[in-house]
Amino acid sequence: MLLNLHKPLAFFDLETTGINVTSDRILEISIVKVLPGNNEVEIKTERINPMMPIPLESSLIHGIYEKDIADKPTFKDLAHVFNNFLKGCDLAGFNILKFDVPVLQEEFNRADIDFDLHGRRMVDAQKIFHMMEPRTLSAAYKFYCNKDLNNAHSAEADTLATYEVLKAQVTKYDNLSIKDKKGNDYIPVKNDIQSLHELSAGNLVDLAGRMAFNDQAQVVFNFGKYKGVLVSDVFKKDPSYYDWMMKGDFPIDTKKKLTAIKLEQLKNK
Repeated sequence: MLLNLHKPLAFFDLETTGINVTSDRILEISIVKVLPGNNEVEIKTERINPMMPIPLESSLIHGIYEKDIADKPTFKDLAHVFNNFLKGCDLAGFNILKFDVPVLQEEFNRADIDFDLHGRRMVDAQKIFHMMEPRTLSAAYKFYCNKDLNNAHSAEADTLATYEVLKAQVTKYDNLSIKDKKGNDYIPVKNDIQSLHELSAGNLVDLAGRMAFNDQAQVVFNFGKYKGVLVSDVFKKDPSYYDWMMKGDFPIDTKKKLTAIKLEQLKNK
């Protein structure tokens, strides 16, 4: 089926130095422009020098390292090219509203180009996916167990359904391998509670998820301006951050875990 278009629809995706909309930069951009009528496709893909270090944890995900972009142009160098390519286009992508569009607009702003979104329609395939394939217990029960969940939101019915869903998941995915962030094959779902725990919550330090373990099993902040930074490093360079969190509206569990880390750091001085 051809898309019914009255103006070009530009699908785009970004690879970036991180996930902070305001401070991270584009490393790679790919735009697939679909034209009205016969849906002819024009593609523009470019690697970008972000003029900042690329965190290792980001490179392990998208496979772009500093050596790969050292001789590439900056976004500002190509900003007019991108702006012209996108002129008159509506925008589309997967989860573009929360991340890709804001990041792209930030880059245009830094290049002193007014990338005007007024009049551009935006289509997010993720929103359609989540709307049409709900991620609810009832949907999971139907998908995994092929049963309708009667009395949904009754505690007992929901609990029994969850038990059946987990059994069905273990049966369906047991010994099924997928690729990890580094491209290595591994089996995430095993009929073993410790393995299922590590899959579900093994990365969490506190229950609210304000802290997490990075790939080196070090505790990092998982939110805010220090997202991805070692908690111990933050305590060294910004001691007031601990006091701010202790006085802030954070769960008691988070504050206890935070204090334990601080005390351990003081003990090892």
